[in-house]
Amino acid sequence: MPPMKSFSAPRPLPPQRSNRDIQRDFLDLSFQLESGRMLQHLSRFEGPITVQVTGRPPLTLIPDLNRLLHRLRTEAGIDISRVSDSGANITIEAVSRDDIRRSLPKAACFVVPNISRLSQYRAARNTRLTDWSQLKERKKIAIFVPSDSSPQEVRDCLHEELAQALGPLNDLYRLSDSVFNDDNVHAVLTGFDMLVLRTYYAPELRSGMSRREVEARLPGILSRLHPAGDHVAPRFAGSTPRAWIEAIQTALGPGSLPNQRRLAAQDALRIAKAVGWTDHRRAFSHFALGRITQASDPDYAQDQFVAAEQFYKRTPGTDLHRAYSAAQLAAYAVSQGRGEDALMLLGAHLGTAERYENAALLATLMMLRAEALDLSGRVSEAQSIRLDSLGWARYGYGADWAVRAKLREVTALSPLKGPNG
Repeated sequence: MPPMKSFSAPRPLPPQRSNRDIQRDFLDLSFQLESGRMLQHLSRFEGPITVQVTGRPPLTLIPDLNRLLHRLRTEAGIDISRVSDSGANITIEAVSRDDIRRSLPKAACFVVPNISRLSQYRAARNTRLTDWSQLKERKKIAIFVPSDSSPQEVRDCLHEELAQALGPLNDLYRLSDSVFNDDNVHAVLTGFDMLVLRTYYAPELRSGMSRREVEARLPGILSRLHPAGDHVAPRFAGSTPRAWIEAIQTALGPGSLPNQRRLAAQDALRIAKAVGWTDHRRAFSHFALGRITQASDPDYAQDQFVAAEQFYKRTPGTDLHRAYSAAQLAAYAVSQGRGEDALMLLGAHLGTAERYENAALLATLMMLRAEALDLSGRVSEAQSIRLDSLGWARYGYGADWAVRAKLREVTALSPLKGPNG
């Protein structure tokens, strides 16, 4: 295996939306929990914030955390630093995946207020101590991340959970350019996310403010922090029905049977059509149904991925979404021996995956490109890009066996190398 690759300086895109839209997004993110429960107060840390790491952190955790903290200081203007002594405001404990699942069976990682160790969580769970709605000011928070997952999964947990520890507690499916979205497309904090966090810690706000008090100050804050947004027309994307969210969670989340997943994905698409969506949520409904059906009905799944791409390309801020669709469409083309079509489909999406620091997706796209080049007779070029993909795959997929398994999966798509090749 070649050495693991890592990303260079981050290149986040600035938010492209109206400040009026961002104001609404900020309020819905900050004054509501994912369950739909409303929050009465804004809560945040006051003063400098310290972070410590405990447990059994993998080798990549500290470098990735340092990189994230640097971004939070420079892009979000938050006074945050890592310390080695105990008593930090935020404790990141690296524990095994099994330990996490014993506490929250469906979670890859999670964040909890007012404790600092996983051993404290079992006794504190479902009490006022760990109830986010009781907070008026944040002082102590614990983040639990896996110590035995791929470097990318650990990094993704750091971004998502530290963002929640510092700021919004809600996720909104209507956001196409944010980690604060349960579709799991974005895993590294975006330019929009950094603006939200910078707003969260603006001097005009303080812990304990009501929604109305925050709302009165937001126009001035956003005009100062994001002046370009004052000159963009608002889109006023509609809210997301709870029934659609539950259907998507059943279709793509853990614990459902194959038939339940397909029915739920079909239900999500039905709701998306009934609501009249033409944005990324309609696209994601098609994409989810394609994912669920690609093993049992590849032609039908292909139609869903084509439909997803059609809606994605009409929606601003969906470059990364389109890269995921391109991977599915290119895989289908490779399986049919259409190398040139696959190369055309992959296009500039490798650059997109690299910009958004998604090594697993980047490695997959490179492996697909290698198979397409082989089909097109460009064998030496294919060998070079395939070897290059392995360095990214080591970060994205982790263990060597996982990297080899992914390579075998992609290679088997080609009629030149599959069971009948």
